[in-house]
Amino acid sequence: MERQLLMQNQMRERQMAMQVAWSREFLKYFGSFYTVTTVGLTLGALKRRNPSLLAPIIPLSFILAYQMDSAYGTLIYRMRGEAESVMASEHDRLDLPHGTPTFDSIEKARRARSSFASLLEN
Repeated sequence: MERQLLMQNQMRERQMAMQVAWSREFLKYFGSFYTVTTVGLTLGALKRRNPSLLAPIIPLSFILAYQMDSAYGTLIYRMRGEAESVMASEHDRLDLPHGTPTFDSIEKARRARSSFASLLEN
């Protein structure tokens, strides 16, 4: 039992590490896109004397800020804190439909499936 818990925890840690690494890699590409887009839109706005060309920079800036927070900021800690709050004060949101599966409910479903499969074979 202890080994299984340790293995599950190591798998969770590896998945989280992959998620952080993915965020950092994505930030490199999005940061490059953001830089090129911002420079292009700024030069276009200056050349055409049309400040409305700068409008896409605003939502792109929010996306960049979120990605930076996800990759290098405290987003993961804030998410963990919110998850702990939900678990502590809103536990009813975590309940499964029809409650937690029991051995009997799993066996009943398995028997129903196997009897259905035997009916299909005949």
